[in-house]
Amino acid sequence: MFAVEVRDHIMIAHSLPSEVFGPAQGMHGATFTVDAAFFTKEIDEHGLVVDIGLATEVLAETLAPLRYKNLDEHPQFKGKFTTTEFLCHHIFEQIAEQIRSGKLADQGRVKRARVLLHESHVARAWYEGDIQA
Repeated sequence: MFAVEVRDHIMIAHSLPSEVFGPAQGMHGATFTVDAAFFTKEIDEHGLVVDIGLATEVLAETLAPLRYKNLDEHPQFKGKFTTTEFLCHHIFEQIAEQIRSGKLADQGRVKRARVLLHESHVARAWYEGDIQA
């Protein structure tokens, strides 16, 4: 399988209001390095999985609504624990929608994607899945 991966980052604030989260229950900030990988079985006639510039734009557009936001105030996340794992899935779904809408100009080659969030230099989480038509 071929893949292209691009990277960006976001800074957010949030709380995780449950005893299971210990000190992270309170409001705190996080800076996530975000990697998005796009997978295909076949590269195109130009030797591409996707155009890296377009992939970078898709990731940046996906992250824009989260940048410098307090996720506790985000209407879509009301009543949710915005854990690293949860955010991976949320970002994946947004990217998958952009892929399905043709934003990557990949002619349907991209069949799978992965979103990986680095919470720190020692911890990360990801969500990977198929891109359903």
